[in-house]
Amino acid sequence: MKIAPSIGVLALQGAFDVHAKRLAELGAETCLVRKPADLDGLDGLVIPGGESSAFLWHLERANFYEALEAFVTTKPVFGTCAGCILLAKEVSNPPQRSFGVFDISVERNAYGRQNDSVILHAETSLAGGDMEMVFIRAPRVTRTGDGVEVLAKRNGDPVLLRQGRLLAATFHPELSEDRRVHDLFLKIVQQTAVD
Repeated sequence: MKIAPSIGVLALQGAFDVHAKRLAELGAETCLVRKPADLDGLDGLVIPGGESSAFLWHLERANFYEALEAFVTTKPVFGTCAGCILLAKEVSNPPQRSFGVFDISVERNAYGRQNDSVILHAETSLAGGDMEMVFIRAPRVTRTGDGVEVLAKRNGDPVLLRQGRLLAATFHPELSEDRRVHDLFLKIVQQTAVD
């Protein structure tokens, strides 16, 4: 009998509960992560959307940053929107601290303000046809490094990317009924456990 992967969802802001629901629907054991000890024993972690500078404030205030940094450098992590920003190697508009583990450059709030948010359907290399993508004050990926695989684009800009055990989306797949991105993350977690 296969044991379900244990996936944490950083629960400081954003739609963390929806991420947890999507992962549970796919058979994962989920845990809301609010303090460093919650990372113990996890097979993977989702860093949801929200406001990336507010995330940093919460992490530094709770002495959580270093524990999370150690986790993201060794385990599978999926970052959406602000989570993508926190994983990126370089951040602009304005520059800010990040974990720097994903070899991409991102520009914060590149697609405009909250009222510029949009739902689009675009091609993806994932099986199953076009994917619904919910963009909310989304970052734009301006550079991808070697070893970064682009899985979907918006007007030529990468919006879904993979680098080994890391996955990032500039949109919010948790706000769609399409579970392919979360399913891919669970496959990454399972493959990493085998390697």
